[in-house]
Amino acid sequence: MKVLSLTEPCATLIKEKKKLIETRSWKTTYRGELYIHAGATAIPKDWKEDTEFMSLVDNIPLNFGYIICKCTLVDCVYMTKDYVEEMKKNNYQEYICGKYEEGRYAWILEDIKPIKPIKAKGQLNIWQFYNEFEIMNLMENIEYGWVDTSNNKHTIVDESYSDNYILQSPKEIIKNKVGVCWDQVELERYYFKGNDWNIKTYFIVHYDNDKCPTHTYLTFEKNNKYYWFEHSWERFKGIHEYNFLKDLLIDVRDKFIKYELNNNYNKNNLCIYNYKKPKYHLSALEFYKHCESGINISLEDM
Repeated sequence: MKVLSLTEPCATLIKEKKKLIETRSWKTTYRGELYIHAGATAIPKDWKEDTEFMSLVDNIPLNFGYIICKCTLVDCVYMTKDYVEEMKKNNYQEYICGKYEEGRYAWILEDIKPIKPIKAKGQLNIWQFYNEFEIMNLMENIEYGWVDTSNNKHTIVDESYSDNYILQSPKEIIKNKVGVCWDQVELERYYFKGNDWNIKTYFIVHYDNDKCPTHTYLTFEKNNKYYWFEHSWERFKGIHEYNFLKDLLIDVRDKFIKYELNNNYNKNNLCIYNYKKPKYHLSALEFYKHCESGINISLEDM
């Protein structure tokens, strides 16, 4: 869904149909369905002091940090001096709900309908929100493979991988349509960025002085449940639900031991790291080091 973030109480005023025009300093060519997100930032001081404006939301709950309604963006009107004066004279409530100045733009909204609130992070401009099922569908366009330093695509991880692999950016993965788990997690992170679901990424590795097999995966927390989002590991592709994060991490660890290590492993050489977003275009060795700089997870201490 396409979303526009607004500072409260403007989002709630739209939901309540007390504000039908959003004013912006920039124009848009987009027309169509648009969801309205109430940003998490505090109400500006000058707005709070505007009693006439704030009276429009008296006794109406505000919705900081949620997508709260949908509408249709039908037009984007350039504000002339006459347009501003006409609005002030004949549509005063709308006038005090926006910033009407010559040279700005009036986004005309119709068909406003409240929805069940969806917790989300705000972003600039019109942005795209995906739920977990939509993201899984988008990931279906990506096959398992990797891109080397010369931008050649490979569908088999062979001996050249360790010396020639390069971590792709999300846009590069979408373009190339291939990625190993390291790449795919970054694309998943990109798609999940609008969600406020405590997204985390993990790197599990077994140090065997040979290939050092690894797997990366993304988790999220939603409605007090924990989810393992898996696309690249074909055997376990899907969205797996758990009551506790520890249960999730143990399950992935045990599956990794059974199916990737064939139960042949040294407990002391098996590590799980919670790692942050890396820089793109890292080599294989650089990616290892980045993940190892994260938090080493001790399941016994959880």
